[in-house]
Amino acid sequence: MSNLKMKEAALIYLDRSGGLQKFIDDCKYYNDSKQSYAVYRFKILINPSDVVELDAELGNHILHQPLKAAEVFQSVCFIAVKTLSLIGQLQTETQINIVLKLTHLPPLPSYGLDLCEFPLDYTSQRFYMMQGIVIAMTTVTKYTQGARFLCSDEACPLSKGFQYIRVHVPGATESATIRNDFLCNLCASSLQEDRKFRVLGDKQIVEIIATKGLHAFQGHSNNQPFRFQSVTIFLRVPSGISDNFRCLLSLTSSSCWKFTAILANIFASQITPPGTYNLLKLCLLMSLVQTTDRNKELEDCLDILIITSDTLLIDRLLNFSINLVPRGIRHLVSAEIFPTLSRNKYGTGAVSIQAGSALLAKGGICFIGDLASHKKDKLEQLQSVLESRNITVYIPGKKFGEDTDQQMTFPVQCSFWSFVDMDSSSRRNAQKINTLIGQMDCSLIPANLVEAFGLLINCNESSPCHPFLSTVQHTLKKAINPEGLLYAASRQFTTEDFEKLLAFAKNLNVEFSLEAERMTHGYYLASRRIRTDSICGSKLSASALKYLVFLSEAHARLNLRNKVLKEDVLIAALLFETSLTLKYGATAFCVAPNAVFPFELYNEEYLEQRDLYLTQCQQQLEQFIATYGPGTTIFSSDE
Repeated sequence: MSNLKMKEAALIYLDRSGGLQKFIDDCKYYNDSKQSYAVYRFKILINPSDVVELDAELGNHILHQPLKAAEVFQSVCFIAVKTLSLIGQLQTETQINIVLKLTHLPPLPSYGLDLCEFPLDYTSQRFYMMQGIVIAMTTVTKYTQGARFLCSDEACPLSKGFQYIRVHVPGATESATIRNDFLCNLCASSLQEDRKFRVLGDKQIVEIIATKGLHAFQGHSNNQPFRFQSVTIFLRVPSGISDNFRCLLSLTSSSCWKFTAILANIFASQITPPGTYNLLKLCLLMSLVQTTDRNKELEDCLDILIITSDTLLIDRLLNFSINLVPRGIRHLVSAEIFPTLSRNKYGTGAVSIQAGSALLAKGGICFIGDLASHKKDKLEQLQSVLESRNITVYIPGKKFGEDTDQQMTFPVQCSFWSFVDMDSSSRRNAQKINTLIGQMDCSLIPANLVEAFGLLINCNESSPCHPFLSTVQHTLKKAINPEGLLYAASRQFTTEDFEKLLAFAKNLNVEFSLEAERMTHGYYLASRRIRTDSICGSKLSASALKYLVFLSEAHARLNLRNKVLKEDVLIAALLFETSLTLKYGATAFCVAPNAVFPFELYNEEYLEQRDLYLTQCQQQLEQFIATYGPGTTIFSSDE
């Protein structure tokens, strides 16, 4: 009866906390997946205070016997799956692996694990809070979360089904989950693993010492003998991204392009329907993960200028995107982009330097809105900053009561986003100039300013990234139900999930593989060569190579990889070539406007077609480099 009461309390808590709906959404993801699973892993967020109020016994189990509490939730979830027919492939209760994630622990001494206290409690298998300093860590490796075993005797009824399921439990070693000496309980024959059902996760081992142990390195020992000992902690699944994104990454691991394609497809579904503006959304995501102040010597930034006829939707999309990072700044027209001077209002006579939006956006995004809303002198200042990545403030001595003039230089470590309205009255009345094939008429924007932006993106009604009908339908539905989640993607991949993904991807350290580095340099040299004439010289600046590197790194980060591959360089080259075509017209390496997203991503079949198309593009890129890139050798993967 006690166990039944706890199960009822667990179900009530899941229903009240929203955990039941999340569980149903996770089940739908597993049910729709074509991958085989021995174990279905579910994370359940638990607020201990709420559970204790609801049922003290269940709360006590969660705090002091979490493994038994997980069994209670496992039973409830299994009944829910069978009652609601959520996962057709699931057969036994042991296939459900429940991970309890606590929001907090009671702020009491017994819940804290102090490495300096003695004796330590080695027997309790429960949650503790612990603080310390990491002194060593391993690389991330794989471990087995769950596996399926079958009896080797085909005549045995247990040679089929899911009767033998091994699930990793806290504290267990890999050999406790996977071994070759398991025997069948029915016929005593040996068990064999069905490897296609194995479920893997990430594992990292860290060694930490107590915070007080730091005194040993600060000369506070007073010449007395001391000893400190580290404790080893196993971190399971340390990726820092949501389960849904982790599963998606696993399902698309066979391709270097599918994961980012799906991210772009479902991104910002609250603003624009999935499948629309995919090219722009991919570039925004790449800019968000690339922009940081991690490197004090280089400016890791991706600036984006958008040509559009739908400024309202683009404004909403960009404003939504900057709110996903800590330093996303929406510049107000009434404010200043760059630092300005004023007299100190406290009467000290010192000059006051106001930061401005760009410096406030350090390590993030500065969204400056419509370029047409800024005066000519501000645009010239913007161009200078985009080229030099710093701003110098001159302080006239006479004006502020000083004998000599001064100047201060500040690094500008942010990416700039802006757009240009194609339907503005000044643009409609302007005389059209003759343009080359694929070239945009950007005559109302200073040419040097357009060049200073790393990427130029075309988003208008005639472009592939602007499906008009679906956008209209989305707008009408949002007008009727502003807070509603119109698409399954919005429920399955939440805004919080994207925030975690971007935060994790930004902090990845990436390096180029040899073939990716050769392809980057080869494309740059070839592209520079065919865009050089005897009168104007090269149309590609030295910063073009830097942008190619940044684009390649960004795509690798968005794929949650530490290595830049030639597949990343291909996406970078296609995006960059599309931008160059809009600026200067098409060349020998002719790239379609929709080259990165040639098909609408309805299902897995279209993703496969896109992969085949991009593989052909990669062959064309290698041929282009071999033809126009003197001194560059493209090696095949075999070589």
